[in-house]
Amino acid sequence: MRIIYSTFPSKEETTRVGKELLKRRLIACYNAFQINSGYWWNGEIVEDNEWGVFFKTRDDLVDEVFKALKELHPYEVPAIFTLPVEKVQKDYEKWLISETGGGS
Repeated sequence: MRIIYSTFPSKEETTRVGKELLKRRLIACYNAFQINSGYWWNGEIVEDNEWGVFFKTRDDLVDEVFKALKELHPYEVPAIFTLPVEKVQKDYEKWLISETGGGS
């Protein structure tokens, strides 16, 4: 299992991209939450309200999810990175694999 993290400008964009990744069976689940962000952009410090998202997928789908996120993402330079998952409850892992078209 792998978690891919990204941020989005709105709940609507988060939902649009999350649903598309679900339809493509690239992820089994996504969790979105509102965050306050601060970052450098074009030489200035920007403070913004965004939506952080955890996309849950299989290890072997990470490259495909990255490609789809880059294609679908509204940001010019989106934050897209993986987070390691050290241990997964077995029933949840089995469900995740099943929902992303893996295994039997």
